[in-house]
Amino acid sequence: MVKIAPTSSQPTNDVEPAVYVVDDDAGVRDSLGLLFRSVGLRSELFRSANEFLQRKLPPNPSCLVLDVRLPGLSGFELHAELTRVNVQIPIIFITAHGDIPMSVRAMKAGAVDFITKPFRDQDMLDAVTAAITRDRTRLDAERARIDLQGLFASLTSREQEVMALVATGLMNKQIAAHVGLSEITVKIHRGHAMKKMHAKSLADLVKMAESLGI
Repeated sequence: MVKIAPTSSQPTNDVEPAVYVVDDDAGVRDSLGLLFRSVGLRSELFRSANEFLQRKLPPNPSCLVLDVRLPGLSGFELHAELTRVNVQIPIIFITAHGDIPMSVRAMKAGAVDFITKPFRDQDMLDAVTAAITRDRTRLDAERARIDLQGLFASLTSREQEVMALVATGLMNKQIAAHVGLSEITVKIHRGHAMKKMHAKSLADLVKMAESLGI
């Protein structure tokens, strides 16, 4: 079963992107591999959905160029399986037998693009560039969330409690009454929380709490 390795703390601008191609036509696979290599993109080629499902994907910015008609699992079925196991790789569907209902189905399912064979090299490269940019943004957001979770875990239980109450809009005096502490002690806990979370302002701390779902 395809899996995504844990997100790295390394900025995605420093990580090599990858394009995965799943197509049962060897000629299409080879031509796409050559096209991507010509612009410096690393690619991996697969003959079937099941073969791709055996690949453990690194947490690099990436996209999947996926043929709709495949032996065994179809492209749409593979997309559904990836969605089920929460593998959020952007997908570009390709097909030699495309029609409007099929393209609508692909886009409604969340595909980045739907391209009919034969296609122009530039159209494919444009779609791949857009897909990798989307995935880079997603990975950066995920990395930021993980970093934020790490900072929150560094707080004491009391600091976490005060931060959560600050996020609800309570004033220091109200928080003090709620938790049974003095107002000055609440201020100290709030200050420690802001420092450990690297929050530049109270509003910044509230935004972080919202991002963490506190």
